[in-house]
Amino acid sequence: MRGTIVINKRRIGKDCPCYIILEAGVNFDDINGAKRLVDSAAAIGADCVKFQTFHAKTTVIRGTHLKDGRGMIDQYKEFMESEEKQTEDFQKELFLYAAKKDITAFSTPSHFKDVDLLEKIARPPAYKLGSDDLTNIPLLKYIARLKKPMIISSGVSYLSEIDSAIRAIKEEGNSDAILLHCVSQYPARPEDMNLRTMQTLMKTFDVPVGLSDHTMTTSIPIAAVAMGACVIEKHFTLKREALGPDNFFSTMPYEMELIIKGIRETEKAMGLPYKDVTDAEKGIRQVFKKSIYAVKDIKEGEMITEKNVDILRPEGGIEPGLLQHIYGIRAQRRILKGEPIIWDCFK
Repeated sequence: MRGTIVINKRRIGKDCPCYIILEAGVNFDDINGAKRLVDSAAAIGADCVKFQTFHAKTTVIRGTHLKDGRGMIDQYKEFMESEEKQTEDFQKELFLYAAKKDITAFSTPSHFKDVDLLEKIARPPAYKLGSDDLTNIPLLKYIARLKKPMIISSGVSYLSEIDSAIRAIKEEGNSDAILLHCVSQYPARPEDMNLRTMQTLMKTFDVPVGLSDHTMTTSIPIAAVAMGACVIEKHFTLKREALGPDNFFSTMPYEMELIIKGIRETEKAMGLPYKDVTDAEKGIRQVFKKSIYAVKDIKEGEMITEKNVDILRPEGGIEPGLLQHIYGIRAQRRILKGEPIIWDCFK
């Protein structure tokens, strides 16, 4: 896998701490609710808080319907453009507030116009593309030309489509792409996550790989980090019961704290790839490991047998695996009961 990618001085890649993105999306009613999400994300130690920048008319064609019969464009307008969430002033204030709180913020655009707006009001340090735009090659190329890191989710996609997306970005001279494994279920079931797919993506594409997680568990992101995920993205809310398309499966702050704590502990526990006695184990080894001891006084010239020696703690005598090799040997000096059997006993 290629070297590290930098977003706001934060290095992302192999052997770097996992980059944690909290997807606030549109999980708020007004600017104050959005700011509270920023506050919470910063307080629990996330690296980034992410929003969404789009308009219904440039995202979905009129006439598309949901399962309940409602027009999709109406849902977009109802939940995602209420309280003027997508206006220039609203988003500008939100990005300025995140900067004040010293947490990185960027957004997911859905159209060329959204990218232009973000560049105008915030010039974000990176862009995140949803799974729905992985095959939107014109948009990928448009953003790639900005020469900023791009994080792309890969839900509902084939490997060949992912290959086309990565190639398109690199063709524009941008090698700073990060690929997120994603299962586009809301919520996703743990048994459908196929985390080993990350390993396939790591081997196939020369980019850092992470996970965009839609499960409602705290264990999946931690497991992903143990498997090498460089980035974790989780939907984030302050009230799961609130209206909106994403709140019901989003992670609450107390859950996200547990996830971040588990990720950081996992990173410390990963350690090195070779087997050795650790510094922490060296003290316990001396009392924990067993060796051969005299269980009776042994006279000089007396033969070593199973009646006068045994395998006991602590370390200090001949290794237990050599017990059979010392049977029948005569002691060359007196050995007291409780004394470790060492090779000097037979000189």
